[in-house]
Amino acid sequence: MQPPRHTTTAVQAPAETPGVTPPAGAKPGPHPGHGLEARMAAVKEDMDARLALAAIAYEVNAAHIETPPVDWSDIAAPPTPITPGTPTPPAPTPTPYATPVAALLHRASLRLREGGWCAGALTDEEGRLCSQGAIRRESRGDRDLEAQAMNVLLEAIRRRFGPHVESVPSFNDAWANGREPTRMLEQASILADARGI
Repeated sequence: MQPPRHTTTAVQAPAETPGVTPPAGAKPGPHPGHGLEARMAAVKEDMDARLALAAIAYEVNAAHIETPPVDWSDIAAPPTPITPGTPTPPAPTPTPYATPVAALLHRASLRLREGGWCAGALTDEEGRLCSQGAIRRESRGDRDLEAQAMNVLLEAIRRRFGPHVESVPSFNDAWANGREPTRMLEQASILADARGI
């Protein structure tokens, strides 16, 4: 008994059917005898023809669209020059409160967190502020708004620590760090918002 023979059969390219014409624009496929270089050249030639046709179609489709030239002066203005020594006004801080006193107290608490806290003075040598200094800075010269904010802050402090607290500055100066004064500014902003002021 003989072992079965293993034979390999070559796959042949389909022969062109007589009487059948290939579709328009179709290129004859590479013959199995051609190498990789010939097949790559045929594909490149086909892609070049397709890209040229797409470019012409784009030009035809976009020819009727009129686009006026862009006036860049309307879109982008040059930045305003900053002269040395002139302080730039701080950007308005977004606030979750719509009422003026609550918004002022919230901004003052943010200023203490970002700029630093001090005791014993409205402002120290390094620019840090106490509670009253932060309220004054954020009120931007509106003394009535500042007075309302100080009254609400003192009330919030007395609710938390009792009626023995004499004033906002004495409360501020009693602390070794700014954590509690900053927290009380935020509590006062909640109280002012609840009152609608």
